[in-house]
Amino acid sequence: MSIHPTAIVHEKAVIAADARIGPFCIIGEGVKIGPGVELHNNVVLEGDTEIGAGCAIYPFAAIGLPPQDLKYHGEKTGVRIGSRNIIREYATIHRGSVGGTGFTAIGDDNFIMAYAHIAHDCRIGSRVAMANAATLAGHVEVQDDAILGGIIAVHQFTRIGAFSMVGGFSGIGQDIPPYTTASGPRAKLYGLNLVGLKRHGFSKETINELNKAYKILFRSKLTLKEAIKKVQEELPFTDEISRFMEFVKGSKRGICRPTASKAIPF
Repeated sequence: MSIHPTAIVHEKAVIAADARIGPFCIIGEGVKIGPGVELHNNVVLEGDTEIGAGCAIYPFAAIGLPPQDLKYHGEKTGVRIGSRNIIREYATIHRGSVGGTGFTAIGDDNFIMAYAHIAHDCRIGSRVAMANAATLAGHVEVQDDAILGGIIAVHQFTRIGAFSMVGGFSGIGQDIPPYTTASGPRAKLYGLNLVGLKRHGFSKETINELNKAYKILFRSKLTLKEAIKKVQEELPFTDEISRFMEFVKGSKRGICRPTASKAIPF
């Protein structure tokens, strides 16, 4: 392994043989660093934190520090980060809390840009992009392949669905369904994430079915319960429709609703 002489590494930290630890990094007790990980410089890792293989962590990122939660009193909680994640400058990822699952968890192949914040007990899937200063409060769930724009704030316990896109300068207080776009200071839906779905190889037929489901749920005058029943009766029960409907039915904070305008402000 390559550890710069100015780095401070606790003797009980576990570091893979080919990991690279740059100047002025601080690695605390209990930290585990996987194969091929690179800490550029001035990175702080604390607590029960595990970094998966091939991650790159840039200067002044801080991972595994105590949660910003007044109920936290030093309990043993941690962070679990998967493989091949890029975590840029000044990003912060806090350990979990006993009021949640005990762990903040991040999947694989995510791109977490500068000044992003992931609070305690968050659940981030894989292939998620968080632009500069995207901030997640505690217990937020971000599903696979979602894109979060810059300078956004997501309320605690909110969910961001798979393949969705949230525009910059947005405040997210309710769940964003999979496959959709949302934006605004009190975010509203603006239809399907058509560009994203095409880029991910969704077929024209699948996109059309999702669009029909979206219109029934959010553009008809039916109640949500009636709209869900109509979608289940009229549309094929594909994996995509199933994911869409299960997300909507499982919402606890409520679902973000459309704006009256069809124009997308980003």
